[in-house]
Amino acid sequence: METLKFKTNIKCGGCIAAVTPALNSLEGVIDWQVDVASPEKVLTINSDDALSEQAVITALKEKGYQAESI
Repeated sequence: METLKFKTNIKCGGCIAAVTPALNSLEGVIDWQVDVASPEKVLTINSDDALSEQAVITALKEKGYQAESI
């Protein structure tokens, strides 16, 4: 299992609802969460080795959000 972390602009429950289908549909995602209380709005994804950072960044960008690997 691999853990990927991203700094995002996901800031509320509505944002999380908007990105949920995109993140859940990515191949290799086991689970994920966004810490909206932190200033960096850190998205943490637990995945198998098949998931690339670029796939996550692209999926969020298509939904109108930004992600930067940390």
